[in-house]
Amino acid sequence: MYHRVADTVENFRLNTVCGGARCPNRADCWGGGHLAFQILGTVCTRACGFCGEKRGRPLPPDSEEAERLAEAVKRLDLKYVVLTSPARDDLPDGGSSHFISCIRRLRNVRPGVRVEVLVCDFRGNFRALERLCSERPDVFNHNLETVRRLTPSVRSAAVYERSLEVLRAAAGRGLLIKSGLMVGLGETWEEILSAFRDLRASGCCLLTVGQYLAPSAGHLPVKKFYMMEEFHKLRDSALEMGFEKVFCGPLVRSSYRAEAAAPPAHPGPLSSSRPSGASIVPELCEGAAEGVT
Repeated sequence: MYHRVADTVENFRLNTVCGGARCPNRADCWGGGHLAFQILGTVCTRACGFCGEKRGRPLPPDSEEAERLAEAVKRLDLKYVVLTSPARDDLPDGGSSHFISCIRRLRNVRPGVRVEVLVCDFRGNFRALERLCSERPDVFNHNLETVRRLTPSVRSAAVYERSLEVLRAAAGRGLLIKSGLMVGLGETWEEILSAFRDLRASGCCLLTVGQYLAPSAGHLPVKKFYMMEEFHKLRDSALEMGFEKVFCGPLVRSSYRAEAAAPPAHPGPLSSSRPSGASIVPELCEGAAEGVT
């Protein structure tokens, strides 16, 4: 399956965050037919200290990308699709209209496909966000990435509270909300738990937590490598706060096994009173720890 995915991505001239962000899980995910498509090119307008994406001036959106994407998804027989993009601060709407075009074409070519979007903060353009939410993606994902104190030094052009506002706005539309954090950048334990509480208060019910790994020597250094038992404690703390599903582990990333993280159907806002114990998929958490000590 890995080679089938790789050939399809290449033949249809598509990009994936798996490659652009140098994800350590690519072989595992592609081997199982899981991947996250990166639309709107491979160049990011921001310069976050943790990210391996290329930085610079991007090309204009590709008007034929939505069609190629839909045909690739059809060929791979995907039932769940993750769409993300680099930050496109050069576009008036941050690229939201291109997301919409891709979602519509996917659903037209492949009825019943479920779509998760992983988006930036659109620089606080809530009209653009509103239009995207109106397409009713099955999962709305926006990563908080790090704790409040470290946000200015970790996330270029991002604002901690603005990210929470984006999540609150999407949750207010009844969407299923997901977010993720990296650990190992110098945060304290209490700061992590505080970020968890902020996410829950913003309507987030799906959470990923993974170990930060520097893409190169020129990126922010790793300040701490967390032990698996610490990830288990973070997972348990998050579940106690009412998160529906929590994926915690050294190699867990925001799109890791995304289909398994999302419920089969989502008729409306999830209740924090739902039993959380059944939401854990331990084998995925454990599997994401392999190869890291």
